[in-house]
Amino acid sequence: MCLVADVRFLLSLMLLISFPAGVYFILPCIDNMITVDMRTISFDIPPQEILTKDSVTVNVDGVVYYRVKNAILSVANVVYSDPATRLLAQTTLRNVLGTKNLCQLLSDREEIARSMQVTLDDATEEWGIKVERVEIKDVKLPILLQRAMAAEAEASREARAKVIAAEGEMNASRALKEAAMVITESPAALQLRYLQTLTTIAAEKNSTIVFPLPIDMLQAVMGIKR
Repeated sequence: MCLVADVRFLLSLMLLISFPAGVYFILPCIDNMITVDMRTISFDIPPQEILTKDSVTVNVDGVVYYRVKNAILSVANVVYSDPATRLLAQTTLRNVLGTKNLCQLLSDREEIARSMQVTLDDATEEWGIKVERVEIKDVKLPILLQRAMAAEAEASREARAKVIAAEGEMNASRALKEAAMVITESPAALQLRYLQTLTTIAAEKNSTIVFPLPIDMLQAVMGIKR
């Protein structure tokens, strides 16, 4: 009778827990049960103040997607896998972006995100964690740097505009030279061009019409006076 009572007492102390993989007995004060979520987890990387390779200070934040692929390793090899992954993501973000200059940081976000993913995945493999995706959300530049970049872009656009205008003037001069050569071969062409100009002026209903005189005619008149 005492033996049966002892068995019942032990069974009452044991918790019977059923899982899809089978039935497990948990001994109170001896065994400890930890539930691990195997779904994909996402978290934001807080804005990190980073000094780039060309000595520019920027604030960068991002997002990381990961999942636990081995629950035993995530419990046995690290105390808290989620906070450890978050801290490692912040450190990796600073280390990776510290090797890039500002132009690469603004233009090669996909490459930087891929590099961070590979680095994080290699570091968390021993923890049973698989980093699925890393994205750079925003890059915040200082106000003074934004103004300097805007002034540089404006100056560059003005320089290109002046070059384009100079090229247009050069092309127009060449076209006028070719037109003058054609008109020189046929004196009547100058009169036709003059009449066409008068027609254009008359269409605009102007009250003043200027009659240009050839320089040769003026020189002839001045010679007669002398």
